[in-house]
Amino acid sequence: MPVIIPGFEQKKVTIDSDDGPIEIACQIGGNGPPILLLHGFPQTKAIWEEVAPELANNYTVVVSDLRGYGESSKPHGKADHSSYSKRAMAADQYALMKSLGYEQFFLLGHDRGGRVSHRLAMDFPESILRLMVLDISPTLTMYDNTSMEFAQGYWHWFFLIQNEPIPETMIAANPEFWLKNHMGRHAGTGIFTPERWTEYLAGASDPQSMHAMCEDYRAAATIDLVHDRADRAAGKKLTMPLRVLWGEHGLVNKCFKPIAEWQEVAKDVTGRSLASGHYIPEECPMELVAEAKTFFI
Repeated sequence: MPVIIPGFEQKKVTIDSDDGPIEIACQIGGNGPPILLLHGFPQTKAIWEEVAPELANNYTVVVSDLRGYGESSKPHGKADHSSYSKRAMAADQYALMKSLGYEQFFLLGHDRGGRVSHRLAMDFPESILRLMVLDISPTLTMYDNTSMEFAQGYWHWFFLIQNEPIPETMIAANPEFWLKNHMGRHAGTGIFTPERWTEYLAGASDPQSMHAMCEDYRAAATIDLVHDRADRAAGKKLTMPLRVLWGEHGLVNKCFKPIAEWQEVAKDVTGRSLASGHYIPEECPMELVAEAKTFFI
């Protein structure tokens, strides 16, 4: 049973894609300007359980499951990994918001959802009024500047991109052990409610979902880099205001320079670190809400 945000309506919207019809699951609540919240790996829209109700006092909040995650469709990945390119995943979310009647909206993405948000803002710049990303630097920058410390800390980036079915098979041997090891090393598993943990574990335990998550990473190391390099070669930059927040105790803070690195791909960048680890929406939700209400105006 998915986590239900009180007062939010559950919906599933079917959109057309190169992989055929894709169903995107979402919950909608609140009143005011529209804002789309996108989760990261290996989670679901449930990460916004504490953030979304607070934002709903000021915004019409849409929380959705990315393609391959939660209750959304999980097509099998193509050989070139294009089914889980950030371009394809971003197009899903653009189509979702358009189908709900929102031509322009605010956008907030954590982790993989931040990478999808980056691509969404790059491919559909007229639709994104303001963009906030959480605990990431641009994908191309992170791969191009991989250090020993980063590789050791984010070893899953290099494990999950191995050929199918290597990581899928190894994780399937003991999904709960893998999930506790992966998520617990960032901030301990105590920051996740039992209901959210159950939802995350269900995803890790589902072969289709776990394959989709691996494809998400395989795409990031291949076709996504092609798209990112093409943007940089063409001199394309995000023009909407971009706010980047990252965890003071996380690896992004140790290994990268988020503001300077986002300035390479965006014209109007501000940001700061928060007293948290990687899982900002669940470690310091009220601080994130305050940041969002100040920025999304």
